Amino acid sequence: MAVNLVSLIMQFLTPDMIGRIAFALDHGRNITQTAIGAAVPGLLAGLCGVAEKHRGAQRLVDAARQQTGTLGSFASMIEGTDAPSLIEKGTLMLSSLLGRRDQTALAGAIGKYAGLGQLESGSLLGMLAPVVMGTIGQQQGARDAGGMAGLLAGQKDSIAAALPSGFANLLGGTGLLDSLGDVARTATAAASNTARATTSAARAIGDTGQRAAGTAAAVSRNWLYWLIPLVAILALLIYLFAKPAEQVAQQGATAVQSLTVGGLDIGKQVTDSITNLRTTLGGITDAASARAALPKLQDVTAQIDKVGGVVGQLSSEQRKLLAGLLNPGMPTLNQLFDKVLAMPGVAEVLKPTIDALRAKLAMLVA
Repeated sequence: MAVNLVSLIMQFLTPDMIGRIAFALDHGRNITQTAIGAAVPGLLAGLCGVAEKHRGAQRLVDAARQQTGTLGSFASMIEGTDAPSLIEKGTLMLSSLLGRRDQTALAGAIGKYAGLGQLESGSLLGMLAPVVMGTIGQQQGARDAGGMAGLLAGQKDSIAAALPSGFANLLGGTGLLDSLGDVARTATAAASNTARATTSAARAIGDTGQRAAGTAAAVSRNWLYWLIPLVAILALLIYLFAKPAEQVAQQGATAVQSLTVGGLDIGKQVTDSITNLRTTLGGITDAASARAALPKLQDVTAQIDKVGGVVGQLSSEQRKLLAGLLNPGMPTLNQLFDKVLAMPGVAEVLKPTIDALRAKLAMLVA
């Protein structure tokens, strides 16, 4: 089975580990989680570009060798007095590999996406760099320059699929995604097109509403004298009989608003996404149906990205509500993932996308 570096790194960065990182950096847990979800594929995208440069793959091999054993001691290092030294060494390593310009651009994009300052996101990158390079160093194919180049070349689809859409847009002009080729450009363009389509749809709805209002005004002038008595009677009936319904409606509105952030109804978004995901996975029976389902799975990934983009703004109570929506269905969903990937020829088509979905959903329920 092909290696997926994004999944391997995210498996190491468990909810407990993310909590320790947040504590070590003095960041909020939710913000740290959001930042890590962007930083891991962002770092890997940058390293893919390094591998394509002259002697770049060999420099990556040398850096990975220096991180031998880092994963085993990482937890103790970030909790002790070694944390500043770990960050400093990771920052210097990234500066050597990516160059100061790309390193700064990546930290800036992560900061904007997660709501961190440039120095804060830079420290997070410095702490994550040894984890990323240590994970790469564990792979057999990364022990020489050819193996390193081949390993990273085979990760491009998985990395592009794991990039949150809003974050991919922030990296669009930096050149850090150039090594991923058309996959990253398509994802970025799709996110921009979605935003433009949403704006156009809202404008069209507004225009339609204005025309409808004008028509209603003309009609109301003709029937005004007939409607006034009727409206008075209806108002009285509503006042007398509709109080219980009004109370129920208010309670429902409060429940919906409790998971609404920045105008995004996260509860509905998550519920609809999981429903679409189950339906799509249930329709996959072979490689052909997997190819047909891929755009739908990518759409679900984009919807989950929207939730991930605002999850850092949720309170602890809202995070509990979100986890309550997701946790009950995750065992069934993981069984569906495994069942689909076990079908002949399907893993080659869907594994990068499904692995990215697993990672994104795991971040939401952490």
